Amino acid sequence: MLSKLFQAFRAQNPQPDLPDPDAELALGALLVRVAQSDRDYQYEEISLIDRILARQFQHSPIEAAKIRATCEKLQAAAPETDTFASLIRTTTGIEMRLAALDALWEVVLADGRQQENELRIVEEARLALGMTRAQNEAARDRAQARLDQG
Repeated sequence: MLSKLFQAFRAQNPQPDLPDPDAELALGALLVRVAQSDRDYQYEEISLIDRILARQFQHSPIEAAKIRATCEKLQAAAPETDTFASLIRTTTGIEMRLAALDALWEVVLADGRQQENELRIVEEARLALGMTRAQNEAARDRAQARLDQG
């Protein structure tokens, strides 16, 4: 079903160099979307996304950077936030969905400011991931603790 959505989208906006998204690319695209939502895509956010992708999917720093670059293109050409989050929900278990929510909060909190656009994307993703408000608050707290540890 999600593949058909992406195919329909690509038919309108062809991007031949983009792979079909999986949970990893969907998460990366969501992270990029959050980081770019305030129109101030900083090196710190880019570096954090690379570290999150490396940590979540056991990549080297170079592999993670390449995946993030693909995610940047995918995010720019892709459908709504809930489509990415739904892909994660339907292809992964609860642990990965919680980790995805944690990662989104890490990016939101990275610059010390919570922008309305960032919060809207996290809320859309939370709903599409099938997560509760309590799980969302716990994810935010875990992300803040991780950032506080450095």
